[in-house]
Amino acid sequence: MEVIDIIRDLAIILIIAKVFGLIAKRLGVPQVVGEIIAGLLIGPNILGLVSGSDYLNVSAEIGVILLMFMAGLTTNLKELIRSGPMALVTACVGVFVPLVGGTLLYSCFYGFSAIGTEEFFKALFMGTILTATSVSITVETLKELGKLDTRIGTVITGAAIIDDVIGIIVLTFVIGLKDSSSSSVGSVLLDTLLYIVFCATIGVAIYFIFKKIDKRAPHHRRIPIMGLALCLAMAYIADHYFGVADITGAYVAGILLCNLPDSKYINEKMDVSSYMFFGPIFFASIGIKYVFDDIDAELILFSVGFVLVGLLSKIIGCGLTAKAFKFKWNDSIKVGVGMMTRGEVALIVSQKGLEVGLLDERYFTAVIMLILVSSLLTPICLKLLFKHDEKKAALGGGSDQPKLESQTESVNG
Repeated sequence: MEVIDIIRDLAIILIIAKVFGLIAKRLGVPQVVGEIIAGLLIGPNILGLVSGSDYLNVSAEIGVILLMFMAGLTTNLKELIRSGPMALVTACVGVFVPLVGGTLLYSCFYGFSAIGTEEFFKALFMGTILTATSVSITVETLKELGKLDTRIGTVITGAAIIDDVIGIIVLTFVIGLKDSSSSSVGSVLLDTLLYIVFCATIGVAIYFIFKKIDKRAPHHRRIPIMGLALCLAMAYIADHYFGVADITGAYVAGILLCNLPDSKYINEKMDVSSYMFFGPIFFASIGIKYVFDDIDAELILFSVGFVLVGLLSKIIGCGLTAKAFKFKWNDSIKVGVGMMTRGEVALIVSQKGLEVGLLDERYFTAVIMLILVSSLLTPICLKLLFKHDEKKAALGGGSDQPKLESQTESVNG
């Protein structure tokens, strides 16, 4: 492919992806959905303006790495500590139930396979896609309702952060098991454990080095440049030396720097590259690569089941956990509903599965449908649940909110 053709394709992708992203935002849908639809439109399936290329694939991979680095940078460790055991247990159950649910759904449609076979890992990967929570839409909704600082808001935010960390660990483990170079579960566990030890050891040194540089030259451009270099280095080390997914390394790099005074400054600089170039290319590339030819009645039925399992597994898993921590039923449902959104992480996990042969392109239909439906339903359902409480209180039926506010005060100290 000629260089001039690549330049033309990039111009088309950036313009159309951003236009559709803004339209999606106006409609109350995540911009990534609009960018994926843009990829479908300009790809070989419809207009044929852009076709897949090696350069596009490499740019999309860099986009994934940057997105995960930024996700790590925006992790609030203080929030994790504050939310404590409740958020941790909620996140663990909120990962386990969707993982099992997605695996069983795939197996019911395409047959139960023996553990260790390729089909078994494909089933397990469908469950892995369902594990991560995209809490950005929920956070915006809770802000709008004035409930972000309540006990419910704290638990949802903390659990969602932990949820993504566990989801990446599950992804790393599943890919490691599938890899033919991994002779046993024990070797995968050992590689993962060694990587954790490596990160914990080198992480302390990296943090203090960056903190010292940050103190000497605050808000200097060298900080984000060195942060980007760390991100790429950690991604390479994770994949090349430990057999761990490169996006895991990028995420860890972000975690290492998230407590720096200039972490927001680093994130802002990274966001320029990601928002303007690599991010749109990544999400549009998903649509460009997608093929409509494989859509049939069975796939549509599976996609509907995938959406239902994705939504209900979070409501059941996280909701029942909240109930076990003595939340009232309506508040437990709010926690479950707040955790059911999916977004960028689900797409990143799906893309990684496509690269390693654990996911067929045709199943992007189910993933995109889940993101769209959960993004639309979550804010609507949360608003209805909170309004129901307000109406109940106005009619003299009582409300959980006073109790929740007092509990929040005790949590915040």
